[in-house]
Amino acid sequence: MEKEQTDSQEQNQEVSNSEKETQQKVGSPSETSEEIKELSPEDKITELEDKLARTFAEMENQRRRFEKEKEDAFEYGGSSFAKEALSLIDNLERSKVVLESDDTLKNTEALKKTLEHFDIISKDLISIFSKNNIKPIESLNKKLDPNFHQAMMEIEDATKEPGTIIQEIQKGFTIKDRLLRPSLVGVAKKPSESDKIVEENKENSEKK
Repeated sequence: MEKEQTDSQEQNQEVSNSEKETQQKVGSPSETSEEIKELSPEDKITELEDKLARTFAEMENQRRRFEKEKEDAFEYGGSSFAKEALSLIDNLERSKVVLESDDTLKNTEALKKTLEHFDIISKDLISIFSKNNIKPIESLNKKLDPNFHQAMMEIEDATKEPGTIIQEIQKGFTIKDRLLRPSLVGVAKKPSESDKIVEENKENSEKK
């Protein structure tokens, strides 16, 4: 029995010695990984140059973004104020409509002079805006352009090509090359068949 235990211990010792020798030859995983990761001086210089190049490129991109933001702030920083100021023109136009619709003022000299003053003020405001690169959008008799116009209604008109602007509800403006606010407009559309028949009958009766 003692002999068997001795033999077993000797076998285990031999196995243990064999494993140690194998580990010494192959090396531990960490040692192998470190050897693989070890770079030559030339490779280290190349890696550093690549990192520096990426850093400089990122810094240049940030500088350009900053310059663009600064330029936009200078060029378009007054957009909010300009939008608020446009309400002056809107109120003048609304006031004109109200006065022109007043039956007690129609065809009076007072109304005529008042409207003339309104026109002068409106032109002065637009002139001031234009000097600051805020300009009105031309709309009437133009084709509807979604970049500058917003259609609020369609109006049947056989004399105009469909999509042509025939009514300006609210004037639009641009600031430099950007839209400040779109023009609110009414566009022409083809009359319906029933309207065409009525119009043709009307024309025929007039000819008779």
